[in-house]
Amino acid sequence: MSKMDGLRAMREARHAEMQKRAGAATKKTSARPPVAPPAASAATRKAAPVASASVEADADADEQCGHRNMSGRSCTRERGHAAKSHRYS
Repeated sequence: MSKMDGLRAMREARHAEMQKRAGAATKKTSARPPVAPPAASAATRKAAPVASASVEADADADEQCGHRNMSGRSCTRERGHAAKSHRYS
């Protein structure tokens, strides 16, 4: 048996093992479908208080963009800024 034949046999055996594991995992999880939580009735729901426009504007001004770069730093510009670049800190 050549080196390439041995590698091919090992690759096929590994593939067969992964297929067997994948088949076993789907059988266990598909036994019972997920159940959604019950919907709240209209009597139990309460109306949210209406905020004034100035309060909403202040909240938007305080919020930051929040865009994350690859190192995990977040953008400090205001949310929805028009600038193409982000300022990270």
